[in-house]
Amino acid sequence: MTAAPDLTAAKITEEDRLRADLYNFLGLILARPADQGLIDQTAGLTGDASPIGEAVTTLAKVARISKPRAVESEYNRLFIGLGRGELLPYASYYLTGFLNEKPLAALRQDMTARGLARAENVFEPEDNIASLMEMMGAMIVGRFGSPATLGQQKTFFNKHVAPWAAHFFSDLEGARNSVFYAPVGRLGRAFMEIESEAFRMSAE
Repeated sequence: MTAAPDLTAAKITEEDRLRADLYNFLGLILARPADQGLIDQTAGLTGDASPIGEAVTTLAKVARISKPRAVESEYNRLFIGLGRGELLPYASYYLTGFLNEKPLAALRQDMTARGLARAENVFEPEDNIASLMEMMGAMIVGRFGSPATLGQQKTFFNKHVAPWAAHFFSDLEGARNSVFYAPVGRLGRAFMEIESEAFRMSAE
């Protein structure tokens, strides 16, 4: 995604920065096969006793015994495959059974309204899970403009993420080919549940 930078200083709470960091991490780890640098970074993560913390701890343990070639092979089986992978990580597919349908058109309208655009070197439809995680992270901290209000985040999340992302992450957690990516699915599912509940309880 590309957009003009916004130089306006904004107050971002520590909680929101941590939320954005987790969205960005999920976007990064799902966008392409993890290289040695990302695997090493993941192996160094630590978690607490919360559902998210336990998922992070498990992912870190798996990362410590993972090699880039094996992770790339797993990624290809999950998301690419011969013809198609085990999973199709797109909102349109999860919500309609087909690619490039109304959910993608609705997302593109909202992206335009927020000044977001697909990067020129990216050819995947914008409604893939990695891009949506990146968009949420960017909106929270204002990476492509002013930080989104809680109400704006809630609207975007409820429209484009909540209807399908937890289902996708659950599928990823239980996928036949998931090893490195199984705890990624567990982490994403736990995070989507917490975000959904937090937005449900928010006053905005």
